[in-house]
Parts: sequence; structure tokens; C-alpha cells
Amino acid sequence: MTQGYAGGAHRGPRVLAVCNQKGGVGKTTTAINLGTALAAIGEKVLVIDLDAQGNASTGLGIAPEQRLITTYDVLSTKASIAQAALPTLVPNLFIVPANGDLAGLEAELLAEQNRNFRMRDAIGALGAWQRTKPGEAPFNYVLIDCPPSLNTLTVNAMTAANSVLVPVQCEFFALEGISQLKETIEGVRATLNPTLEIQGIVLTMHDSRARLSDEVATEIRNTFGQKVYATMIPRNVKIAEAPSHGKPILLYDFKSAGSQAYVQLASEIIERERRIAA
Repeated sequence: MTQGYAGGAHRGPRVLAVCNQKGGVGKTTTAINLGTALAAIGEKVLVIDLDAQGNASTGLGIAPEQRLITTYDVLSTKASIAQAALPTLVPNLFIVPANGDLAGLEAELLAEQNRNFRMRDAIGALGAWQRTKPGEAPFNYVLIDCPPSLNTLTVNAMTAANSVLVPVQCEFFALEGISQLKETIEGVRATLNPTLEIQGIVLTMHDSRARLSDEVATEIRNTFGQKVYATMIPRNVKIAEAPSHGKPILLYDFKSAGSQAYVQLASEIIERERRIAA
């Protein structure tokens, strides 16, 4: 377990918000498969499902009837993350599930002064709880799967996060979406979380046979340079099939191109985290 740089009992977990306001870019797929890949190489990982659709919960095999305590309960301060977290089929990988209750939370929080800090406070409480359990391995990483919009829930995630991981589909309007997200990140950094940064940009649904995919990838790399990971997630039928079986792609078909890409991405992220910690 690499607690020294990833977080550990004293520093708390490293928190990454997986975020893009555009839907269908592979955000949830990236959150659950990156979580699986990190767990597979020895990290203890918590995925927080912050989307009312609950796709991350479904993709990690958590049925609706199992979601007795959800992110709604955590953000409305009715329960702690420690109470809500459920084990998944993957050793060392846990999830705080979500359901439709989350859809009404934004309206409930409008009058609350600390509404943008609910997630930060909950993760802080998790770190404090972990310090009371010295015999239990702490979470090294928390991955927050954000909704496909720039709402109060997304701002909560960014306020709580050390950095933002941005999945970007290799399509025509990709750069436009990133520029909007970058403005939001800069706004959160200016007012709520001064240390927030973009940890990296993940190119998803890359089709090596399509010239447009390569053109978009090149344009994004020219714009964001080293922030863009070398690993690209291919457009892969196995990745699309896996959630319907309640499994991450690494369990559904480990040998597929999609699985191997997420293993490579996890290695890149670990290396980048090591450099940040150093």
C-alpha cells in the first residue's frame, strides 16, 4: 500500500473529482474503471456517486434495493461517509451509492450558507474517523463521479477535491466543453478552494480509424500539453457492455483493449500523484 504519497492515515485521502458537464463522455466509466485499476494495484479506493441517475452504483453492482444510505443522506448530514460506504465486487474498492433522492437536494440546500462545503466536511469527517481506526487501512483515493452539469453538486465536489480529472470524448465540440469547465474550476479556485487544479485530461472513446478522433486528440494536446494523459481510452464494445452486468470492465473482460487502457491510465495517474507529492 503506497500511503506515503497517496494520502494515508495522517494526510487523509487524495480526492479527485471526475468531472465534465457534457454527458456521454465516459465520465462514470472512467470513475469506476479507474477506481478498479487503482484497487487492483494495492490502493484502497472510495467512489462517491454524485449523480442522481446512480450509474456508478449500477456499474459497480449495487442494486437499487441495496442503496439504503446514499450520497443524499451524506450531503444532507443525516449519515456519514463511513456509514454509507459499501464494498463492491472488487477488493479494496468501496462506493457511496446514489439514487433519485439526490435530484431534489440542490433545492433543499439553496438557503444553507455552507451548501458548497457539505462534501468537503463529509470527507474531512471520514479522515477523522479513519484516524480512530489505526488497525484498518485508510482510503488512499476518493473518486467523486460528478453529474453532467455544473450545479451545486459539482461545485461541492470541486470544493472538496485536491484536483479535477476531466474525461473528454474525441469529438468535434470537445474543446468548447473543456473551456467552460475550466472557467468553473477557476471560479471555484478563486472563491472556495484555492488549491484546486486540473490533475489531468483523459481522452475517451478514441477511434483510431476515424481521422476526426486523431485531429481532436492532437488539438487537445496542443492546447493543454502535459495535462493530457498519454493513455487514450478506445471506443470499445466491451466497455459499453460491462455496466449492464454490474461489473467494471477489468472484471468483465480483463484482456480487452478497454481494460488494458484503464490499467495504463491508473499507472500514469499514480506516477503523476508521486510527482505532485514530491
